[in-house]
Amino acid sequence: MIPFNRPAVTGREIHHLQQALKEHQLSGDNFYTKECHKWLKGKFGCLQALLTTSCTSALEMAAILADIQPGDEVIMPSYTFVSTANAFVLRGAKVVFVDIRQDTMNIDETKIEVAITEKTKAIVPVHYAGVACNMDVIMDIANRYKLLVIEDAAQGITSQYKGRWLGSIGHLGCYSFHETKNISCGEGGGLFINDEQFIERAEIIREKGTDRSRFFRGQVDKYSWVDIGSSYLPSELNAAYLFAQFEMVDAIQQDRISTWNRYYKLLQSLEDEGYINLPHIPPDCVHNAHMFYIKVRHLEERTALTSYLKQMNISAVFHYIPLHSSHAGLKFSRFNGEDKYTTVESEKLLRLPFFYGVTEAEINKVAASIHAFYKI
Repeated sequence: MIPFNRPAVTGREIHHLQQALKEHQLSGDNFYTKECHKWLKGKFGCLQALLTTSCTSALEMAAILADIQPGDEVIMPSYTFVSTANAFVLRGAKVVFVDIRQDTMNIDETKIEVAITEKTKAIVPVHYAGVACNMDVIMDIANRYKLLVIEDAAQGITSQYKGRWLGSIGHLGCYSFHETKNISCGEGGGLFINDEQFIERAEIIREKGTDRSRFFRGQVDKYSWVDIGSSYLPSELNAAYLFAQFEMVDAIQQDRISTWNRYYKLLQSLEDEGYINLPHIPPDCVHNAHMFYIKVRHLEERTALTSYLKQMNISAVFHYIPLHSSHAGLKFSRFNGEDKYTTVESEKLLRLPFFYGVTEAEINKVAASIHAFYKI
């Protein structure tokens, strides 16, 4: 079986895990956590980077920092993972979904402004497949209406928009280091802070609502409960594993880009013949080869192709079911405007096996099997 995903292992993870154990450092915010923070700030140029237990945790922190209150509204696409919406629903907000673009599966920036009301507090663009949303338009709208922009860059590490790293453009950015992501530690995430006003409170929220970070810096003689918060610190073991991945980020990315390009080359003739659509990368974007998907002609064809690939011992999977059509979505959200592309395009999308170290032979087999399905 060619799996859909296999977590990246660089060979350095055991060394760093052993070092953490040797130093008896297992809880968060020790040596490896600090090294990861330093690496992220240096690489991506954010004012502050904080590791979290997941991207979900980073989004929940962002919702608190944005001071989301019951009755507020937050605009985002419906084609995203549930965590994007949950973080704000937990604060009592109403989620307002708008349609996506057909070409990138990202939020349609032309639909955002008409969805704004006096209750709108934030815009949450999701950079699907590591391909940037149109951040110039989004930031302009946010500035004119005095809204916060919280980037869901869960899939976007090392991706760029007009030379700027995803997650470093909005006021806050949220990353995932889940095992399905390019750089991973099994379960983990990160919060990028790009607005100075949020730095101190972010540390407090992450430390269960205490000023513990200030205490360790010698800024206060004891720490206490000063705000709301939760336990968002990952284990030092997660940070040690993650640091090994940071050390090899260039090699990981080169491997993934090579895989992405090979899939594109092998499947391009099927697009030329009108059987499938391949991913679209706008000229202002540098993507990170987070995934490779194809879009077939309709849901029934996707179901048949998925079944055929399974018979060939190939695991290919669809992605999100749009949140606005879910049970919770009907309760906690509304869709503003027409659902022209969100549902119909989501039903066409199929993700192919994609991971660091996938072999050329495996890629060739996947592509050949898709060709065989279409009898080309």
